Amino acid sequence: MELVRWEPFEGLNRLHSRISDLFDENLSRARALPSVSAEAWLPPVDILESKDAYLIRAELPGMKKEDFHLEVNDGTLTLTGERKVEAVSEAMQYQRSERVNGKFARSFHLPRTVQQDGIKANYQDGILEIQVPKAEEAKPKQIAITVH
Repeated sequence: MELVRWEPFEGLNRLHSRISDLFDENLSRARALPSVSAEAWLPPVDILESKDAYLIRAELPGMKKEDFHLEVNDGTLTLTGERKVEAVSEAMQYQRSERVNGKFARSFHLPRTVQQDGIKANYQDGILEIQVPKAEEAKPKQIAITVH
């Protein structure tokens, strides 16, 4: 008689591996198809903070200024736009398309401690930079210490 080591999670590990494989296959296929839902695309952003302001950077490669819109309303900063499908000649056809196109909307709730009327935006090299200045009362203040 031969002793066999019992592995209580062996079946579970194989199931987990198979599920991971299925997700990897389906996600990579979805990214490669031109029929990817445009609603799934949101431009990536970075949000930075200094003592004087917030800085929001949004990646909008290949877009023109006319393709997106920025507005602030009731404490919410909203970036909307649309990246359109590039027209190709009749002699060409897509073999693979991984760039997502379509409409998008990103909203950012602003703290009450910002100056909404001082917001400025600059677009260069596919990056939209939005400067959101803090109100004076929100900035750190130096407190003088007296010695007796």
